[in-house]
Amino acid sequence: QVQLVESGGGLVQAGGSLRLSCAASGNIFSINAMGWYRQAPGNERELVAAIISGGSTNYEDSVKGRFTISRDNAKNTVYLQMNSLKPEDTAVYHCNVQGTLKNGLVYSGFTSWGQGTQVTVSS
Repeated sequence: QVQLVESGGGLVQAGGSLRLSCAASGNIFSINAMGWYRQAPGNERELVAAIISGGSTNYEDSVKGRFTISRDNAKNTVYLQMNSLKPEDTAVYHCNVQGTLKNGLVYSGFTSWGQGTQVTVSS
């Protein structure tokens, strides 16, 4: 009941920048947290950055100072600005959204994942 549409991945040279976007739609009553995860071949999925409803953020150590997560509450959209990209940032990036759905008088929690967008950084 929640659809996530990601965009912004691609191929970039080391030192370059990309901006990922993830828009959530559906019977959303509220969103508690939005985040970006990544998974490289042979690795487990890891949290890259997250932002909660109050605006607090947290980042994986290797991206601190290079990546910035932000959200547009009116559009239910989360962004990940990635600067100074490195080859080791190469992965499929997935957005994750957690919140509450409202269907009539029924409220329920949800966690949804985006389909993933490929980010490739060449050396």
